[in-house]
Amino acid sequence: MASAVAERAIQDFLVFGECYLLKIVNRFGGLVRLDYLPAKYMRRGVTPGVFWYVPGGAPEVEYPAGAVVQIMQPDINQEIYGSPEYLSAIQAALLNEAATLFRRRYYLNGSHAGYILYATGDIDERDTTKLRAALRASKGPGNFRNLFVHAPAGKEGSLKIIPVAEQGAKDVFLEIKNATRDDVLAAHRVPPQLLGIVPAQGSAFGNPRDATGMFWMLEIIPLLSRFLRINEYVCVEAVRTRGEIERSHLFPLPKD
Repeated sequence: MASAVAERAIQDFLVFGECYLLKIVNRFGGLVRLDYLPAKYMRRGVTPGVFWYVPGGAPEVEYPAGAVVQIMQPDINQEIYGSPEYLSAIQAALLNEAATLFRRRYYLNGSHAGYILYATGDIDERDTTKLRAALRASKGPGNFRNLFVHAPAGKEGSLKIIPVAEQGAKDVFLEIKNATRDDVLAAHRVPPQLLGIVPAQGSAFGNPRDATGMFWMLEIIPLLSRFLRINEYVCVEAVRTRGEIERSHLFPLPKD
């Protein structure tokens, strides 16, 4: 199998929990090569072994039984399509996205003062009218404006600002980002030092080489082993790992 086909098939497997390969055979029925079929548009037919390519907006293509090889991540609820392993972290990823969008809109909006201006004492009515107008004018995109109030006859405490949305503004943004990040990393089982994540102050992630060895042994090798099943379906050695599994000793597990 060509490296470009393998790359796209592995990408589909990681995203959709399944991938599809089309067997190209010669006139004698021998396997010539394996072509990539996008998993996003592949559907199983009613007849066992038959697959359909349904791109949407284009004519459907039917592939007869035995023409398509399907490699999928097992699912306990059905045996038709694969199930990706990251499904448990989707809600965490959506929460992370919502927190980021909220924070971005919070600053773009500019209308988030969220306080009550409480005025007492000897303040002229014309001044309060101007103050109302200034507060209304201060709302708008990109707003972090200041107001100056001059009250010569005012007393201490004549003007008070009572925050209303102060707790809402402190929306524990960093805590949400860190918690959801940890959930997503746990679902994908990727060591954080391999993703370039900076550790928290006063902490460390450990030796990157040890993390690479663990990730190689526990994630990459099982993934390569799943694609070796293709050889069982086509009855020839269509997939070769070029000794990656055998060379796994280059990244040994950390010793106790």
